[in-house]
Amino acid sequence: MTASDSGVRIDGPWTHRDVAANGARFHIAEMGEGPLVLLLHGFPQFWWTWRHQLVTLAEAGYRAVAMDLRGVGGSDRTPRGYDPANLALDITGVVRSLGEPDAALVGHDLGGYLAWTAAVMRPKLVRRLVVSSMPHPRRWRSAMLSDFAQTRAGSYVWGFQRPWIPERRLLANDAALVGELIREWSGSDEPDDKAIGMYRRAMMIPSTAHCSIEPYRWMVRSLARPDGIQFYRRMKRPVRVPTLQLHGALDPAMRTRSTAGSVEYVEAAYRWRLFEGLGHFPHEEDPVAFSTELLDWLADPAHDRREDRERRGA
Repeated sequence: MTASDSGVRIDGPWTHRDVAANGARFHIAEMGEGPLVLLLHGFPQFWWTWRHQLVTLAEAGYRAVAMDLRGVGGSDRTPRGYDPANLALDITGVVRSLGEPDAALVGHDLGGYLAWTAAVMRPKLVRRLVVSSMPHPRRWRSAMLSDFAQTRAGSYVWGFQRPWIPERRLLANDAALVGELIREWSGSDEPDDKAIGMYRRAMMIPSTAHCSIEPYRWMVRSLARPDGIQFYRRMKRPVRVPTLQLHGALDPAMRTRSTAGSVEYVEAAYRWRLFEGLGHFPHEEDPVAFSTELLDWLADPAHDRREDRERRGA
C-alpha cells in the first residue's frame, strides 16, 4: 500500500476543501445546504466513515460536513495540541470558519468525546448533540478507573501509553492492526474489505499513527496532572444541549453500562437508543437505522435549544 494526503480526498457526491481554524488547517468533505451538521470521526478512522450520513443528511435538507480531526486524514499534523480542550476548539473553530452561527455535532468514539467537550466549552455554538459509542468524559474516566470490565475492554488505551511501540504496531504490515481492530470491535455487519483498506491507507500517511494516539495518551497521563484535573473539573458543568446518545449493544470496546450513565451530566432533552446486534461502529454497520435515529432527532422541533430558552424567558 501507498498513502498520501490525496488518498483521503475520495471522490463522491461531496466536495472537498480546507478551512483554517484554531491555528491549523482542516480538511472537510461537505454536501447539501441548510442547517449545519458537523460529523466527527473516531479512532482508527477518518472523515470517510460518515460517507452514508453525508448523503442522507444532504438529501434531508442539511448542510452535512465531515471533518478530519487534527493529525488525521487531510488535516494538519501539528507537533502539539492534542488535549481534548484544544481539539474541541478545533471543532468549534471550524463551525465559525464555515460561516455558521452554530451546528449540530455528531461524534463517534473520540469524536464523541470531543463533541461532549465542545458542548460544555462552547454551548452557544452547539445546537444539538449526538454521540455514538462514547460516554461523557467524566463517565469515561470513572469507568476506566473503577470498572474492571471496562478497564479490560479499553486495554488498547492503556497500551497506547508506551512510547513509539504503539505507532510501530499500528503501521506494521501496512497498518494491518487497523483492520483487526475494526473487525474485532464490529458486530456481525463489519465494514467490507474495501472500507478497511481505506482506513489502513489513511493510517499509513506519515505521522498519522502518532497523532491518532496522542489524544489517548493525554487522557490517561493527565489524570493526576493539574491540566487533567482542571479539565475534568470543568466538565462537571452540565450539558444544556439536547442530546441523543447511540450505542451498539455488542460494542466490545465501550461497554453499554459505561456509556449509559452519561445522562447524569445532561440537563436538557435526552434520548438513549441501543442498537441490538451492532458493535462499535453503528453508523457503518447499519447506516439506515443510525441515520433514521439521527434525522428523527434533528427534525424534532420540541428539542430546539433556542425555543427552550425562549419558553424559560432566558
